[in-house]
Amino acid sequence: MPDTLVESATERQRRLLAWIEQRERVSVPEIIDHFAVSPATARRDLEALAGEGKVQRVHGGAIAMRRTPPEPPVLQRALEQAEEKKGIAALAASFVADGETIFLSSGTTVMEVAHLLRDRRDLTVFTNSLLVVNALADAPGVEVILLGGIVRSSESSLVGALTMRSLAELRALKVIFGIRAIDLEQGLTNNALEESLVDREILRLASETIIVADHTKFGRVSTVFVAPIDAIDVIVTDAAAPADMIAALRTAGVDVRIA
Repeated sequence: MPDTLVESATERQRRLLAWIEQRERVSVPEIIDHFAVSPATARRDLEALAGEGKVQRVHGGAIAMRRTPPEPPVLQRALEQAEEKKGIAALAASFVADGETIFLSSGTTVMEVAHLLRDRRDLTVFTNSLLVVNALADAPGVEVILLGGIVRSSESSLVGALTMRSLAELRALKVIFGIRAIDLEQGLTNNALEESLVDREILRLASETIIVADHTKFGRVSTVFVAPIDAIDVIVTDAAAPADMIAALRTAGVDVRIA
């Protein structure tokens, strides 16, 4: 009898998950009506699915977890949403003044920012991105300091213990930071553990954190947690970013700028 009950609960949760993924958002009363279960069973099934990372619990129900697909190599991504990234980069670059010390993370939008900083004077740039180094290496008024570490070829970035030790010694006025996914509940997430560990340290460096992210990054959750929403000071995005998320981020105190 117990085995049958376990199997029944497992099958019910499987069907519930498929239903949530189809509808994207469901409430507890809807689950009760659709599956003819008690309120306690509906909540218990949602908690089980949420505990396995298959749905996200929200007040009164749950929403489907919109996982990010596997990330293509960085140079391939540079061709995606190219116009949006250029607009975002132009606005983000306007936050950087001559004489500042900043950190530029890895990522294609941050690379675009780097290209737009070539005319700055007395600018110091820390980075773990080979693309940022290539963009700024011969800029006469910019001193570029590349962190050591292991090259992650798919991202053209440096990661690992040496990178982490270097970050522990650095301080910057601003961080301009690219991210894989932004979600109101799950915060900032990335798709690789070694990159995410470095990202966490980067976000601790500066008094101002500027996230550059096109609209495709919103409402998504990737595999590794990086930071909560309250770690962000500014988000620069494009006009196609979801209006409800923009409003919620502003309510949470994030300065959202639309390029």
